[in-house]
Amino acid sequence: MDFIDLLKIAASVLALLVAIIGHEIMHGWVAYKYGDMTAKNAGRLTINPISHIDPVGSILVPALMYFIPMLFGSDGGFLFGWAKPVPINTRTVVNSGGFNAAMQVSLAGITYNFIVAALASALLLGMSQPTMNDTLFYIFAYLFVMQLVVINVVLGVFNLLPIPQFDGAHFLMYLALKFHFNAVAEWFYKMERYGMIIVLIVLVTPIHKYVLLMPVQFVLQLLLT
Repeated sequence: MDFIDLLKIAASVLALLVAIIGHEIMHGWVAYKYGDMTAKNAGRLTINPISHIDPVGSILVPALMYFIPMLFGSDGGFLFGWAKPVPINTRTVVNSGGFNAAMQVSLAGITYNFIVAALASALLLGMSQPTMNDTLFYIFAYLFVMQLVVINVVLGVFNLLPIPQFDGAHFLMYLALKFHFNAVAEWFYKMERYGMIIVLIVLVTPIHKYVLLMPVQFVLQLLLT
C-alpha cells in the first residue's frame, strides 16, 4: 500500500462521513420543519461526527467492505455504511403535515445524497485528473470529490430499495397509509425486524448486481459523462 492508497482511504472515509452524517441530519431537519423537536433536543442536528457515528455502521462495516476484497487479491471495495439514525417522532410529523410530510422525511436523506453527488460531479468535471506532478493537496481534493460522487450515489440508491428499515420502505409504508392500504403498511412494519437479514442476503448474493450495482453504474454514468 503506497501513499496514494492512503490518500484514497482518507478521502473515502471523509466522503463517507459527509454522506452518512448529512443523510441523517436531513431526516431530522425536515422533521423539525414539521414541528418535531426530537432530533434537535437530542443534539442530532449537528455536523459533529461524534454525535452520529455508529461503531458498526460507520466503522466496522465500511472497513470490512473496503478491505475484504483486498484479501482475495482485488482492489479495495467501495465504502458503504450508515450513521446512528436520527430520532424522529413520526406522529408529530403526521399530525402537522399528514402522510405527505412523513414521506418527505423518509426521502430527505436520499435527496441530500443525490444533490451532493450531482454537485460533486459538476465540480469533478471541471477538474483535471491528477498526475504525480500535482500537489498532494490537489490529489487528495480530486480523490475526495470523486468519492463524494460514488459514495453518495451508492448510499442514495441503496436507501431507495424497499427493504424494511430503509428509507424506500418507509416511503412506501406512508404512501400505503395515505391511500388506506393499511395491510401493506402493516406488512412493512412487521418485516422491519428482518431488515438487516435482508440486507445481508442482498449483499452476499448475486442479487446485489441487479438491485445495487447496475443502478449505481447507471447513475454514475449519467453524472460523469
